[in-house]
Amino acid sequence: MILWFLTGNQGKLREASTLFSKFDIEVKQLRAQIIEPQSDNLEEVARAKMAQALDYLPNKEHLLLVEDAGLFVGSLNGFPGVFSAYALQTIGCDGIIRMMKHLQSDDPVQDSHLRKAEFQAVAVLHIAGEILIARGLCPGKIAHQPSGGEGFGFDPIFIPSDLDALGDALEPGEIGEVSTHGLPFGAIDSAQKNLFSHRGRALSSLIEMMNERREHLK
Repeated sequence: MILWFLTGNQGKLREASTLFSKFDIEVKQLRAQIIEPQSDNLEEVARAKMAQALDYLPNKEHLLLVEDAGLFVGSLNGFPGVFSAYALQTIGCDGIIRMMKHLQSDDPVQDSHLRKAEFQAVAVLHIAGEILIARGLCPGKIAHQPSGGEGFGFDPIFIPSDLDALGDALEPGEIGEVSTHGLPFGAIDSAQKNLFSHRGRALSSLIEMMNERREHLK
């Protein structure tokens, strides 16, 4: 089975390939001229991109994936949100840190709340004329300084919240079974990042929906 992923981001492509390959689904990059939708809602943006991308699908029997994500910072009233790609190009990670320079505390728990943020993702899959939609969320906080290493986008400044034994995110400042020990996404490897990833959670939900759909059609 072949899945075409509308993205120009190689990091996203690798993440999707890793997940779908476990189910014998080959992920290929779809390049298309898409007019960026004007909306402050991730699902509306993803749906609008899907409607345009369908015209570029090489084979109507293949799957088509569109994903849209954003970094939502609490103290910045949700900015950059759906405008994350533009914010990354214009002010970058350093710009976000400068905007939050005044938000810090010597108390680690209070500091985590002051710098609270979350990644949100919406994944839309076209399969045999049907549309499946899944969402993923990764709460965390903004680091005081960017990291180097792996990752892309705002990974160098985003520290995910710890996870409990079931893989659910804890409140900022709480210590869990799974932790990056205060390191941002940009400072950990992709395998560890996938445990927290908003995109990974959204795509995993899509895979569950696909499996349920197959069982229903049997």
